[in-house]
Amino acid sequence: MSAKSRYVLLAGGVGGAKLALGLARTLEPGQLTIIANTGDDFSHLGLSISPDLDTLMYTLAGVVNETAGWGLRDESWSCMAGLETLGAETWFRLGDRDLATHLERTRLLAAGHTLTDITQHLCTRLGVTTRILPMSDMPVRTLLGCEAEAGPATLSFQDYFVRQRAEPRVTAIHYQGASTVPPAAALAATLTDPDLAAIFIAPSNPWLSIDPILAIPSIRAAVRSSHAPVVAVSPIVGGQALKGPTAKIMTELGLRPSAQAVAHHYRDLLGGFILDQSDAGEAAAIIDTGIAVAATQAVMHTLDDRRNLAAFALGFAATL
Repeated sequence: MSAKSRYVLLAGGVGGAKLALGLARTLEPGQLTIIANTGDDFSHLGLSISPDLDTLMYTLAGVVNETAGWGLRDESWSCMAGLETLGAETWFRLGDRDLATHLERTRLLAAGHTLTDITQHLCTRLGVTTRILPMSDMPVRTLLGCEAEAGPATLSFQDYFVRQRAEPRVTAIHYQGASTVPPAAALAATLTDPDLAAIFIAPSNPWLSIDPILAIPSIRAAVRSSHAPVVAVSPIVGGQALKGPTAKIMTELGLRPSAQAVAHHYRDLLGGFILDQSDAGEAAAIIDTGIAVAATQAVMHTLDDRRNLAAFALGFAATL
């Protein structure tokens, strides 16, 4: 692996953060840039909250709550208890130290700083050396058309995912603002870097974590036209999502939850696709579409699992 080689990871959610950690622990400092989903971002209790950015930062800083996959380890909840006493909204749980991140982000946004610069500042303070870029400094919001008990509704991502526990049936997904916002300023140079060796798509929810990034036209165009191979890792293993509602949403959108369906979803972008060895029987059908396939253990329970998958992905990309 050349010391000059650079890599990009499109990521969101817990699965994205796990592969991000594996890559960060495998590559040399400065080789990896993570482009993070911000379609989940929202304002709550007067604070600007960026869940996927925070999960990536906390994971790479080694302070994430490993059991949940998000939030901070050894968190306390005094503020939430106080809000509950006052009758305030507490459906979105924010730990006391986690609140510090949101307070500082909100303050810096109000002072005129960009989300990119704020993320770099927070990473520096947390000791994260891997570059994490938001997909845009402007708002993009993931909205879900749903069928709920009360009838059809359009829900924000956090309303759907947290408040309603991903229970409503999803009929459509829209990325509000994505078609008109510019990407974060650093993204164009990152995706056209002559030293770029590969672009990886993390085993994140394709519709809720990756598509908001790719819904920004110039990002999708840059990924599609990149001289570097694009390799996706399947978030579906044995017909099930490793975490979250991916399989449920696929079924509701009329798709069979499978690695093959994920590869088909990304078909215009991919040079390679990694699936779990338990799904190796789906490889031939994917190869028939012109996408190279490799099978390995794609389930990441431990840090060694994350490193092993990262090393496998890097090796596979080098063959394309």
